[in-house]
Amino acid sequence: MLNTLKSLYNDFQLAPAERAAKKRDAAGLPFADPGIDAAVAACTAWLGRAQDCSATADGGVARDYHVAKGWATSYPETTGYIIPTLLTLGEETRARRMLDWLCAIQLDDGGFQGGKIDALPVKSVTFNTGQILIGLAIGARTLGDAKCLEAMHGAARFLRDSLDPDGCWRSHPSPFTHAGEKAYETHVSWGLFEAERTAPGEGYGAAGLRQVDWALGKMQANGWVNDCCLQHKDRPLTHTLGYYLRGVVEAHRLSGEQRYLEAALKMARGLVGALRSDGALPGRLRSDWSAAVDWSCLTGNVQIAESLFYLAPLGGGDAFVKAGKGLNAFVRRTIAVEGNPDLVGGVRGSFPIDGEYGQWAYLNWAAKFAIDSFLVEKLI
Repeated sequence: MLNTLKSLYNDFQLAPAERAAKKRDAAGLPFADPGIDAAVAACTAWLGRAQDCSATADGGVARDYHVAKGWATSYPETTGYIIPTLLTLGEETRARRMLDWLCAIQLDDGGFQGGKIDALPVKSVTFNTGQILIGLAIGARTLGDAKCLEAMHGAARFLRDSLDPDGCWRSHPSPFTHAGEKAYETHVSWGLFEAERTAPGEGYGAAGLRQVDWALGKMQANGWVNDCCLQHKDRPLTHTLGYYLRGVVEAHRLSGEQRYLEAALKMARGLVGALRSDGALPGRLRSDWSAAVDWSCLTGNVQIAESLFYLAPLGGGDAFVKAGKGLNAFVRRTIAVEGNPDLVGGVRGSFPIDGEYGQWAYLNWAAKFAIDSFLVEKLI
C-alpha cells in the first residue's frame, strides 16, 4: 500500500507530457519492427531536426528533445561523432555546418569543453575532445578541408601530449562525472586512431594504443571492466561498456594485434550472456554480468550490436550476429516512423522512457549509434 501511494505521489509530480510518455511505454513495445530502411530514414530526419531546432541555433546538434522541456542547446561532444554518420548518409551540407561550428569553439590548447555549449565551466575535457576528434579527423579526410585538418591536429596533439606515462588520461577530467580513472576512454583513443589514418607519422595512433593497453588492465577474467561508468562504478551503463568495447575493437582494426581481439571477444561474450529474453540488455550491469536495473539503455544496445557484428566473423560466430540483430530489432521497435515530428525518428535514452538514463528524453547520440548499427546490419 505504501509503495502504491508513493508511486501515485511521484506520478503526480510529473509534467503532463511525462505522465503521458510513461503511460505509453508502460503498455510495452509496439509489435512491429519498421525495418532498417524506414528506421534509418526516420533517424536521419530527426538528427536534421535536432540541428535545426537546437535552442542555441549555432549549427551544432541539440543534445536532446525532452518531452516536457522541448529542444536543448547544442552538444559539442556528440555533434563531433555525428559528423561521420551524416557523411556516410550523404548529408554533407549538414556535416559542414557542424564542422564549422566545432572549429569556431575549439579552445586555445586544442581541446573542447564538456557538457552542452552553455555549460560551465568552459575548460578542455579529455573525453569530449576525443569524441569531437573522430568527426574532425574523418571530416578532414573526407572533405579535404584545411581548417578542419588544423583543428584535428590541435585536438590530437592535446590528447597525445596530455596522456600520462602509464597510458591513462588524468589531467583534464570532465566536471560532470565522478572523479577517478575512466576505462571507457578507449573511445577517446578511437579519435586518435582516426587522426592517425588522416595524418600518419605524428604518434597519434601509438598514443591511443598505449591508452588501450592501460585500459586492458581494467578487464577481469570474465570480461568485466572496472572503472567503466560515469557515476556508478559497481553497476555501469551498457552505454559506457559499449564505449569501452568499441575502443578496443578500433584498436584491433588499426593495429591487427591479437590481444585487442581477444579482449574484445572476452567482453562481448559476457555481454551476450547478459541478454534478456526480449533481446535487449539491462541498462546497468553488475560485475557477474547480472542485471542491476529493469530498464534498458537503448544507446548501449545499438553500440554493442555494432561491435558484435564486427567480432562475429573473427570468433564470435552466429551467436554474435543473432545477438546484434536482436538488440537492433528491440531498439527499432521503439522508433516512431510517423506522427509528432519532434518524436519521429528519435531514440529514447531508456526504455521505458522513465528509466534512469536520459530520462524523459530522446538523445542525439542514441539516434546516431542506431543509424550506424542498422547500416552495418544491412550489410550482413
